[in-house]
Amino acid sequence: QVQPVESGGGLVQAGGSLRLSCAASGRTFANYAMGWFRQAPGKEREFVAAIGRSGSVTRYKDSVKGRFTISRDNGENTVYLRMNSLKPEDTAVYYCAGSGRWGIPIAKSDYDFWGQGAQVTVSS
Repeated sequence: QVQPVESGGGLVQAGGSLRLSCAASGRTFANYAMGWFRQAPGKEREFVAAIGRSGSVTRYKDSVKGRFTISRDNGENTVYLRMNSLKPEDTAVYYCAGSGRWGIPIAKSDYDFWGQGAQVTVSS
């Protein structure tokens, strides 16, 4: 079983940057596609970005394209989310998740395990 732990969240002004990290213990990290989701207060958890097992294929929510970059280091069992040009509407708890499905899943139900979340707050 892979247990992910997020880090790197915090408070940033609009236009600023943050990098989230998700360290996943376990030797089978490379067998999972990895994704980032977020949940703002009073809203459903939504897909943000995902990356395939090898790291060569990625998918993004339309509103973060060109601002966010997902990447992974299978040697370090870690997936990253670099967030630039942050906006107040990006404020949410960000969750790392892993999926054993092939391809780049974007549905919450396609993910097998989840981290505890990291708070990101963007002030205007």
